[in-house]
Amino acid sequence: MGRRYDSEKSRKDIMEHAFSLFSQHGYAQTSVGDISKASGYSKGHIYYHFINKEKLFVLLAQNTMKEWHKKWLQKERNYQSAKEKLFGIAEHVLYNYQTPLLKAGQELASNPHSTPESIKQLYELAIVPMSVYKKILQEGMDQGEFKKEDIEELTTLLGTWLGGLCQLTNTQELSTLEPLFKKAITIFYESIKK
Repeated sequence: MGRRYDSEKSRKDIMEHAFSLFSQHGYAQTSVGDISKASGYSKGHIYYHFINKEKLFVLLAQNTMKEWHKKWLQKERNYQSAKEKLFGIAEHVLYNYQTPLLKAGQELASNPHSTPESIKQLYELAIVPMSVYKKILQEGMDQGEFKKEDIEELTTLLGTWLGGLCQLTNTQELSTLEPLFKKAITIFYESIKK
């Protein structure tokens, strides 16, 4: 029993240290050696748990997205209508887009040495927010708040619009972007409301 617990603990420790190193130094500038030094676990130990740096990073990115989703589900309860959820998710996206791992993830995705599998797994993380948008739009249609339209098309439009706006978070204060995100959703909502 004790051994199993230690294994979980070492996994968690390694992940926490790796998260903070990737966040601070980026993907390429963080080596398994650095993670080993910071966490106090041998390289062999790290490879045993995670196979390689790339797989460890992808796992951290997946966990970050799970957290993003969990946070949204907690907020979602506070909204009554699909319209409110639409505005709510836009705000959630704005304030939770810039994760500490974002730049390192972009680095991994554009690195020619990264495996196609890891790149695919990183891109697949976009499925999570897209499924949230789709659920809100579907609910709005089912409740008669939104016109019945092609749900896939609307989901794609909403996702790419919010994703495009998120690029502005690299250069501007989040609070100054809030009116722009609200306006985008207002325009979107006006075109689909019943």
